[in-house]
Amino acid sequence: MKTRIEKLIQTENRQLFKALNFLGTETIMNFSKLYEYSINALKNKKKIILYGNGGSASDSQHLATELVVRYKKNRRAIPAIALTADNSAITAISNDFNFKFIFSRQIEALGHRGDIAIALTTSGNSQNLIEAAKLCKKKGIITFCFSGNKGGKLKKFTRYPITLNSKVASTIQVIELHLGQIYCGLLEEYTKK
Repeated sequence: MKTRIEKLIQTENRQLFKALNFLGTETIMNFSKLYEYSINALKNKKKIILYGNGGSASDSQHLATELVVRYKKNRRAIPAIALTADNSAITAISNDFNFKFIFSRQIEALGHRGDIAIALTTSGNSQNLIEAAKLCKKKGIITFCFSGNKGGKLKKFTRYPITLNSKVASTIQVIELHLGQIYCGLLEEYTKK
């Protein structure tokens, strides 16, 4: 007889494998675009900007760290920043302006034409991500997102949405990190020279 824990693991695995097996053509094409545009950005001395809320905030910091420090190999640092890491900026912007501007205000200060912006989200409906995407467009920053919920509202404001076929937050976050680490590995291979 299966234990409760075994059943739970099998259920989570089924959800994860189902979502991974249904990464659509558009998603894979946009992931390829992320790689291509990122390589071009690095060649032109631009940076990768990552951000998200909750667990996705942590994932954005994780991925930015993999790029700046190392993923699997020692190599030169890749310019990347997680907008979720500056608690002073986040709380000041929330207090002095509004929480919906926590990322767009930082992009206003730090983002430049040709940079790559990657939003990580389970719902795709957070207003702070949408505001950031709107400002990125005005500044000529190329926008991507890893998003569940078919991209949510953010999809229409993102140039290249990488949408995941799930509404289950835990499944989406595992796939975001999985794809994010594949991305880090690809950039690391390019950068090792």
